[in-house]
Amino acid sequence: MNITHTNNALIFLLTLSFALLGVSFALGANPNTLTATFSFYKLDTLLSVNTLGLLTGSAMIALAVTTLAAHLKLIKPVPAVILALVVSIVPLLTLFASNRWMAQLGGFPIIGSGQGIIKYFAIIPLYLFLFYKNKLTDKQHVLLNFIPVAMVLLWIGGMKFYEFEAKAIVGLVETSPFMSWLYTVFSVQGASNIIGGFDVLFAVLLGAGILLNNKKLIIVSGLACLSVFLMTQTFLITATGAFSSSTLLERLGQFVIKDLWYVGNLVVIATLMLLKPAK
Repeated sequence: MNITHTNNALIFLLTLSFALLGVSFALGANPNTLTATFSFYKLDTLLSVNTLGLLTGSAMIALAVTTLAAHLKLIKPVPAVILALVVSIVPLLTLFASNRWMAQLGGFPIIGSGQGIIKYFAIIPLYLFLFYKNKLTDKQHVLLNFIPVAMVLLWIGGMKFYEFEAKAIVGLVETSPFMSWLYTVFSVQGASNIIGGFDVLFAVLLGAGILLNNKKLIIVSGLACLSVFLMTQTFLITATGAFSSSTLLERLGQFVIKDLWYVGNLVVIATLMLLKPAK
């Protein structure tokens, strides 16, 4: 895989995910997320949830279109990058709202609905790599793409050690042909601890591999991290609440499809750390 192949892979992941997310929001999916997000900006009292869905969906569809157009050099990348900033920053700023945290467990860093929000950290590094690669060094690109991967695995993985999160994932894990066996060997909390421990361990090992420039460690830990994000995509098929005949994706589907961005982050890291030819 060379830079061209990497760029093509990223464009596919980004345009697919934003097109699916955009269409689902425009069709009225996940109104609770829209309300939670735009209440931070006091827009939920000015605009109906349907209007907010149309605006959000239109922005994401426009991002998918401009990203592809910029890649094909039909337009300059500026509109795509600006839209990417808006699409990522608008939800990320709502992490300052109290409704993102589990107040009954002490609030920050015990994250609740913000689990889906922190995934937006993955977007900007991908756009910097796609359209402004030469503005940063390879090391900087690797670091920028590793940070969101480490953040989501350490943070959400760490939540698996809490009872509320262990119970919350039962409906996903028990439907998975790859993970359901955990409940025959371990308790609900024990299985959750195994999953969380896996996430945390390999996020740390990937960071160590990058720091030490150890290709074997990067390959092993990178594949393990990749398996996490690919595994979540199987929930689109096995779990209920992912697809909808009326809105394409529902809440779970929207949550899961964002993991495609992390596949992109890992592809960038692999390209620059493992596959790029020596100068």
